[in-house]
Amino acid sequence: MTTPLWKFSFIVPYEAAEAFSEALEAAFAPEALAVSTVEAEPGSGPLVKTASDWNEVEAHGRWRVECLYAEEPDAAALRALLAPVEKETGAAAEDWRIERLPDTDWVAKSLEGLAPVRAGRFFVHGRHDADKVPAAAIPIEVEANQAFGTGHHATTAGCLEYISELLDERPPVNALDIGTGTGLLAIAIAKATHRAVLASDIDPVAVEVTRRNARANGVGPWIKAVTAAGFDHPALAAGAPYDLIVANILARPLVRLAPAFGRHLAAGGTLILSGILRTQENMVTSAMAMQGLRLVSRKPKGDWVTLRIRG
Repeated sequence: MTTPLWKFSFIVPYEAAEAFSEALEAAFAPEALAVSTVEAEPGSGPLVKTASDWNEVEAHGRWRVECLYAEEPDAAALRALLAPVEKETGAAAEDWRIERLPDTDWVAKSLEGLAPVRAGRFFVHGRHDADKVPAAAIPIEVEANQAFGTGHHATTAGCLEYISELLDERPPVNALDIGTGTGLLAIAIAKATHRAVLASDIDPVAVEVTRRNARANGVGPWIKAVTAAGFDHPALAAGAPYDLIVANILARPLVRLAPAFGRHLAAGGTLILSGILRTQENMVTSAMAMQGLRLVSRKPKGDWVTLRIRG
C-alpha cells in the first residue's frame, strides 16, 4: 500500500528558519505531518551551535523549510499563516513550492536494511532477523508498514527503555497506549506483563496494523485496538484509571491532551511521553504540571527527549 503525500517548501535566511518552522508546526489548519529544514545555500559566517552540538552550518546561509501534508494544502491559507512571521522576522519566504510526492510506501522504503534494535529488555526486529534474538530478551517482530513505530526512532526506543525500567519496579496492571502506530509499545507491555493493554490511534490503518502485529507476536487476545482521536472513545473512559499511559505522538497534541491525561491516569501512575523535541520539552512539562502531573526523569536522545511523569 502507498500513502500520497504533499510537500510545501520555501527558502528563508538561516536565522529566520526556526520561526517559520514553528509556525507551520503549530498550525491546526493545515495540520503538518512533519516539518524540517535543510541547507539551500551556504553562507560565509562562523559555525553555529545546534542541539546536536557543533555542525558545519554557516550562520548567514539560506535554508529551505519543508513541510509534509496528508492532503494538498491551500496556498492562500499557507500565505496567510506565514505573513505574520514574515512581518516579525523581516524575512520573505521565497521559491514557494507545493508538490505531490510520488506514491511510495515511505515507511517501508526508509526501513530497508535497518538492523534490529535492543532497547532495555526488548529486541525489535523484522522477520528476517528472527534468528538474532539474544537470550533473555523479549522479542518483538515488526515489519515495515503504513504506521509509525519500529523501535529505530529515538522516541520509540526511549519509551521502550522506560517500560523496561518499570518492569523492574512496579509492572503495570492496566495500561493504555495512545497513538499506537504499529502497536509496538502495546505489544511490548503485553508480552512483558501477560496482561491486557488498550491501544488507540487516530488512523484506522494503524489500528489494523496493530491488530495484525499483536497476532503475529502472540498477544492478539491481550490487545484491544480502537480508532480514536486522543481519548475520544468510550473504551478509553471505561478502562480508566490507568496505572500506565504511554503516548509517543507529537508535542503539541500532548499539550492539548494534558487535561485528559490528568483525568485518566491513576494516582501515583506513570505517564511516558515522547515525540518531543528538546526545544519543546518545557512546553510539555509545564502543561502536565498544570494538571498536577510531575516530571520524574527524562531520556534525551539526539534532538529528541522522552519524559517519565507521575500522577
